[in-house]
Amino acid sequence: MNIAIIYYSATGTNHKMAKWAYEAAKSQENHEVRFRRVRETAPQEAIDSNEEWKKHHQATHDIEIAELDDLDWADAIIFSFPTRYGNLPSQVQAFLDTTGGLWSQGKLVNKVVTGMTSAQNAHGGQETTLLSLYKSMYHWGAIVAAPGYTSQELFKTGGNPYGFSSNGGVDNLDEKANTSISHQVKRTIKIAESIKKGMN
Repeated sequence: MNIAIIYYSATGTNHKMAKWAYEAAKSQENHEVRFRRVRETAPQEAIDSNEEWKKHHQATHDIEIAELDDLDWADAIIFSFPTRYGNLPSQVQAFLDTTGGLWSQGKLVNKVVTGMTSAQNAHGGQETTLLSLYKSMYHWGAIVAAPGYTSQELFKTGGNPYGFSSNGGVDNLDEKANTSISHQVKRTIKIAESIKKGMN
């Protein structure tokens, strides 16, 4: 199994969530895992205007950029990014907008995909952000592996059935969040394994 963890993070919350997803994926045997960040497209003056954004951008500058090859290579894709007015961040949307070539060749069909997100407050658009991601996945012909209510941890963390979501920032991510993310990742991989096995 090839698993791609693809994230965008301005101040670090989704970076941490993606790192936990990476660790959960790596804990599964006989899988290759790639950890990639979506290219930052915001102007430098915008980044410099927020000290936390600037600091995180500098700290993660060396992480490999997500490319179309990562999507083509992966059997399962785990996305993590913050909400922007209930939608995808422009950086993520710009990346998805480049996938037309893969889509037209049918190379995104049957990819197993799941998403995670965050917002500053509890009703800041997490659910609509994940549904916005999944709309594109349906156009790909991908298979969405939402966690649903398949783990009791979902009730403890205040998450939602579309994918793990966090309120606040990095400091709000605790071991309960890690457990929920791990469950979602392992569920996604299990579904991807079943899909791949069934197609062989």
